[in-house]
Amino acid sequence: MISPPGPPTVPLAFPSIASGSVPALAAEQVAEVDRLATDVYGITLLQMMEQAGSHLAAVAAREVGDDLRGRSILVAVGPGNNGGGGLAAARHLANRGARIRVILARPARRLSQAGRHQLATLLEMGVSCCMALYDITEAEFDEELVSADLVIDAVLGYRGRGAPRDEVGTLIDRINAAEGRILSLDLPSGMDPDSGEAPPGAVRSRATMTLALPKMGLLTEAGRSRAGLLYLADIGLPAALYARLGLTVDAPFSSGRIVRLEA
Repeated sequence: MISPPGPPTVPLAFPSIASGSVPALAAEQVAEVDRLATDVYGITLLQMMEQAGSHLAAVAAREVGDDLRGRSILVAVGPGNNGGGGLAAARHLANRGARIRVILARPARRLSQAGRHQLATLLEMGVSCCMALYDITEAEFDEELVSADLVIDAVLGYRGRGAPRDEVGTLIDRINAAEGRILSLDLPSGMDPDSGEAPPGAVRSRATMTLALPKMGLLTEAGRSRAGLLYLADIGLPAALYARLGLTVDAPFSSGRIVRLEA
């Protein structure tokens, strides 16, 4: 006799590793990792961006309770490659049933080339969700923030330095009103990637998903208090790449492609 199916199982939490078990990188090292990945190993920016977006969507699902159907998620997108990762995540989230609203800090033509590629795919899907910051009124933005179950901060990455300015600074100021509901990609926008310090108005996150290896600033006392729960995601970079920089990286993703970094 076949027993009837039981209740759905709850997915296990992401596995965890000690933050001290992996090297932390300075921004200058991260830039060299990116260069080696594309120039030496032929891992394209779009490949890395796609993996970042897919993993970010998985973390977003975990943050709102796994079932994304009917969930409202606002994705704040900057003009660089960090924004492109946010757009890739928006596509995966929409495919899983979430209601997505993408707000661009700057007009689409001012996105990076890879970001424009991600945006074109999202729009071709028929997801009518993308607006530049100046196209939405303050009242509309406030309504989106209030209704959002989660706000994804994909505004600034590790190359950002100093206090955010112009439209980028304005978007960061606006999403900070969603205190307690912000998931950041790579690091909270405005935070110094090396020291973890941040100017007034920088994002303070409930959780942060950083890529490949943690940035040094995320592991400082200041950085940890700003980043919240810290996740590390695999974007497919080989140990041989890190060896070129004199770093030993011993399979941090052996237990899963997304791991929690524990102090």
